[in-house]
Amino acid sequence: MVESKTFLFSSESVTEGHPDKLCDLVSDAILDECLRQDPMSKVACETCCKTGMVMVFGEITTKAVVDYQRIVRETVKKIGFDSGDKGFDYKSCNILVGVEQQSPDIAQGVHVGKENEELGAGDQGLMFGYATTESEELMPLSHHLASQLALQLTKARKENMAGRCGKFRPDGKTQVTLEYEQVGNKLTPKRVHTILISTQHDEDITNDEIRALLKEHVISPVIPSDMIDENTIYHLNPSGRFVIGGPHGDAGLTGRKIIVDTYGGWAGHGGGAFSGKDPTKVDRSACYAARWVAKSIVAAGLAERCLVQLAYAIGVAKPLSIHVDTYGTGTKSDSEILEIVNKNFDLRPYHIIKELNLRTPVYSPTAAYGHFGRKGFAWETPKKLEF
Repeated sequence: MVESKTFLFSSESVTEGHPDKLCDLVSDAILDECLRQDPMSKVACETCCKTGMVMVFGEITTKAVVDYQRIVRETVKKIGFDSGDKGFDYKSCNILVGVEQQSPDIAQGVHVGKENEELGAGDQGLMFGYATTESEELMPLSHHLASQLALQLTKARKENMAGRCGKFRPDGKTQVTLEYEQVGNKLTPKRVHTILISTQHDEDITNDEIRALLKEHVISPVIPSDMIDENTIYHLNPSGRFVIGGPHGDAGLTGRKIIVDTYGGWAGHGGGAFSGKDPTKVDRSACYAARWVAKSIVAAGLAERCLVQLAYAIGVAKPLSIHVDTYGTGTKSDSEILEIVNKNFDLRPYHIIKELNLRTPVYSPTAAYGHFGRKGFAWETPKKLEF
């Protein structure tokens, strides 16, 4: 008899006004500007922020002429921190820059004097990709819904929906708990158990009004009605007050939302962050490739769920290992699917960069609301597999 059980699983997301996301957006805006002028730029750009201050630091080797002041201020303005009343103002914040060139020790090991196909990985590390049939985007539904709620929260604020959502401020967080049914190896999301949203807000709006606006203009457009029932739990601004937010409330740092950026806790993670890194950094490009591989496997009907792990050594082009796990849902064995991967994908950094066109300025849109499960990115287009 096939075992059947139910369980709860939660995933979270944050808006672009969260201080860590502000830093991701600044780092990727600088990366894009470097690549726009010089596609061969080597960029490892970190950002931190606190009240009235943004600091950009790291290692950048590029022919580009980068106006850091302009890029930082434009990014913060676009997010919506445009007044001291909100605790942060793009016009008056102090901007510090501490950028040096890439270490020549790293350069000689990774790319200097090497042919294209010999381009080495920019560092060692483990990278994971994941895909599942539980949503149209082939993403975990709990994470997809949390990300979409965060995006809709920002949309409601910027469009001032109902003439009152403009009272929301840029910082915000979402979390979705789903009830799943597992029959054998098959997972099916059954219902939304809990929705949690916290949004920064102006002084002159009540919690009751905030909760009503969130239900009508954020939750309703995102959560399928058949996933909500009379037992669904709502925690909407549960702290009772969230006026102080953004960098005024918490310090921000690039790369501190790596689970928000990926699969909401469903897949493994090697610990490497994405934003501010050019594609020679396999922390980023190999994670994009691993998602591409996993999504291609699921899209081809070879599995209902798939995890792909890649491992690299600094200065070495070929992956040290490739691992595939279909959680018992594969139409072929995992070893057979691994053979298909090896036949269809060249996972050396040069080929990843070439196949996914990663030397172009495509990174700013990835920096908030998830790097995966969204249209417009090359790694989200499944490859037609030969097997």
